[in-house]
Amino acid sequence: MTRIELDCDAVLFDMDGTIVDSRTIVERTWLGWATEHGIPVEAALKVAHGRRTFETMQLLAPELATPEEAARLDALEEEQEGGEAAIPGALELLSSLPRDRWAVVTSAGHALALRRIARVGLPAPAIVIGADDVIAGKPDPEGYLKAAARLGVDPRRCVVFEDTPPGADAGRAAGARVVGLTTTYGWLPRYDARIVDLRAVRVETPPQGWALRLALVESLITNH
Repeated sequence: MTRIELDCDAVLFDMDGTIVDSRTIVERTWLGWATEHGIPVEAALKVAHGRRTFETMQLLAPELATPEEAARLDALEEEQEGGEAAIPGALELLSSLPRDRWAVVTSAGHALALRRIARVGLPAPAIVIGADDVIAGKPDPEGYLKAAARLGVDPRRCVVFEDTPPGADAGRAAGARVVGLTTTYGWLPRYDARIVDLRAVRVETPPQGWALRLALVESLITNH
């Protein structure tokens, strides 16, 4: 069994596809919008995850990308809430982390993120950086840099968990190490380790000089 140890001061999690399985809601929302505007559904699904609504619209149909249209689609997504589930292993992992050593950085709105996390029975994060808390969304590192600053840690001493290329790029740009989950796209181009879900992660006693040790112990592919 492959095992990798990552020593760090804090852990930063994406939400959708990383700790919460909301794929059905997200994809249904984007498929409806794509159909409404005559956009190929394959193109919508290819970029539906990992970015804020406005930036996704800019990729799909720049002429339609306005703050008002993004807000309308966000509201439509909120109307479809229900049916989410925790990613396997998320409850155990989050419960084993000190509350002041982890945060959530998501492309969803701040309030929606808190509701979604609570709805699936996960611990409430002390810090959430949502789409409305940053000027630039993923793949820009702003969200991860803000989360690290609010935790009082160097982002280079953080581990980021992500499930999409934009999120992985954001974590990398912040200077963190990135663990990719295969829950959404199955492959991430830039990561330090890859796991199927959070059941692969254990929190162990760290060596001196570090706050946390994460042991990745199953379903793992590294350095590709």
